[in-house]
Order: sequence, then structure tokens, then C-alpha cells
Amino acid sequence: MEPLRKPFQGIWNIIRFNWHFYLLSLVFVLLIQLLNGLPIVFPYILFNNIVCWLVIGTVVVSLFISFYVYDLSNLYKLDWLNELSIIPNSTVVNINAGFDETSILLHKKFPDANMLVYDFYDPLTHTEVSIKRARKAYPPYPNTLKVNTSDLPLQNNNADNVFVILSAHEIRNDEERKVFFNEIKRILKPTGKIAVIEHLRDTPNFLAYNIGFFHFIARSSWYSTFANAGLSIYKEIKITPFITTFILEKNGSKS
Repeated sequence: MEPLRKPFQGIWNIIRFNWHFYLLSLVFVLLIQLLNGLPIVFPYILFNNIVCWLVIGTVVVSLFISFYVYDLSNLYKLDWLNELSIIPNSTVVNINAGFDETSILLHKKFPDANMLVYDFYDPLTHTEVSIKRARKAYPPYPNTLKVNTSDLPLQNNNADNVFVILSAHEIRNDEERKVFFNEIKRILKPTGKIAVIEHLRDTPNFLAYNIGFFHFIARSSWYSTFANAGLSIYKEIKITPFITTFILEKNGSKS
């Protein structure tokens, strides 16, 4: 049987969806090297070369860590799901931001579950060019529903488990993110669990991605979002030093 994920799939996706960053880095390094040939720049050659090596080093480190996270770690093996009790015929909701690599993996791991897949991508609000490229490269999972972050099409107390994997940070507006998690709480059964998987705006991700870590959200902000939505953290899991899983439940739920 063909594996669900191919070797180097993670790192290749990062490069092809974000190629403009790597092109700009290359152009910057080449430009500095061209300037080094000018007499007026000669006294600053050492400084310029240090800057170039810092740029090259930052790119290499970020790609190496991305390869570790998305191709070598257990992230897509879903071993962390052992923390959840997903029973046959349960209702599982997987919510993405327009790029979905996990629904097929969840279906493989839980073939007897009733799985619903929602896509909240809005090109007017979620303007990341990398998502647009990813959507062109990967067709949506069969029967994926387009949804609004403020109106999930499921009745109250209906979902046993909700997954939001590497997508919630695309909701850049704090108020929209709060409304979104209130909606998730609404559709969740009193005994249900939510799994939110994210990079954090923290030291490991700064060392890995430099200023790119500003695209992520700080742990304290996640805590505030969850609390404002009436959700509590049942467990926090570090899949790698760069990826955090928050297992959430409704306040007052019996675990």
C-alpha cells in the first residue's frame, strides 16, 4: 500500500509554498556580494559577509528544523491521539484553513468515526500567499464544507472530538479567534475534547524561524482565547520542542 505521506513531503511543501522568501534571501545575498566589489564598500566587506552568512544560516536552520518537524517527527503519525478516547461511530470534526493534510490520516486511524471536515479559509481575510499555493496543489478532502468561523454547521453538543491542526493561527484577529472557539465549544459534547496543534511564538520557534515566529501566536494569547471561550486545558503535549498540542474541554467537564 502506498504511504499516505511521501518522503520529504513536508519540507518540499514548505519550499514550494514559500519560495518567494527563499528567492528574496538569495537575491539579497547576491546583491551584497555584488556591492562588495565596489571600492566604496570595501571597508565593510567583513560586515557584509557576516550578514550574508547569517541570512544563509537562518534559512538552512529553518529548513532543517522544518524537515525534522514535518518529516521526521511523530506529528503526522498521530501518536498523540492516544491521549483522546475516540470510540467507533463517534462524531469527529476536523477544521482547516484551506490546506488539509490531516483528514485522510484521521480517517485512516479512525475508519469507523463519522468524520466531518470544515474549511474556514476566506480569501478576503486570510491573505497568506502560501495558503493560496497550497490550495492549488492539494484538492480538498471529499465532502469538505466551506464554513464561517462564526457559524459552524453543527447542532449544539454534537461533536465528540474536534481537531484544529496547524490552522487556528491563520485567524489573525483576536476577536474572530475568540468567536471561533466559542463556536467549537457550542458544537462539542459536554464530555468531548478539542485538540489544537500549533507552533508558538516562543524561544524555540524564534531560534528556528527567526522573525517568521511572529506569524505564530504566544502561549499566553492562546490561554486567553481558550479562557474567554469557556474552555479549559485538559492536557498540554509537546510533540517536538517546536509544536504544542492543547487538549481542551468545556469548563466543568468531567474527564
